[in-house]
Amino acid sequence: MSLDGVIDAPTWTFDYGFLPEMEEAVGAVTQRCRGILLGRTTYEMFEPAWSTRTVEDDPGAPFFNDTTKYVVSATLTTATWRNSQIIGPYDPAAIRTLKDEVGDLYVSGSGTLVRAMLADGLVDELHLLVYPLTRGSGPRLFTEQAAPGKLSLAACESYDNEVVYLNYRPQA
Repeated sequence: MSLDGVIDAPTWTFDYGFLPEMEEAVGAVTQRCRGILLGRTTYEMFEPAWSTRTVEDDPGAPFFNDTTKYVVSATLTTATWRNSQIIGPYDPAAIRTLKDEVGDLYVSGSGTLVRAMLADGLVDELHLLVYPLTRGSGPRLFTEQAAPGKLSLAACESYDNEVVYLNYRPQA
């Protein structure tokens, strides 16, 4: 996420690198997750990027390839990435059931999905890597239409590349 809240395709993050400490923070989150929940657009971006990676290419590859991926989509009919299931259009009740059955779900990207889940009270934690730049325009995690809300800071870290990791939990 950029400092001004933009969450579009993060090619602009490449200049900062992905430090081992950042990898550890993300690894701690993924370690406890039993499933990956993705929107269609993110699934279609991740599948070609991750499906051929190995642990030698990226330590996160086994998580993304071996963990079951649940894809929220009203239009996608076939999942081509192994361990993927299409669960249909966004339905808060179906997401609640999935959370109850699977346990912790990891969501990466998927801005439309995350915004809907936030609105429906389905997000337990936000894990944000905030990059020290502004984008000016682009899709944002919190749009102007988002309902006001309060979050509690659960953890934060700053890194040598000036990126900040923030972990927030919604307040009841």
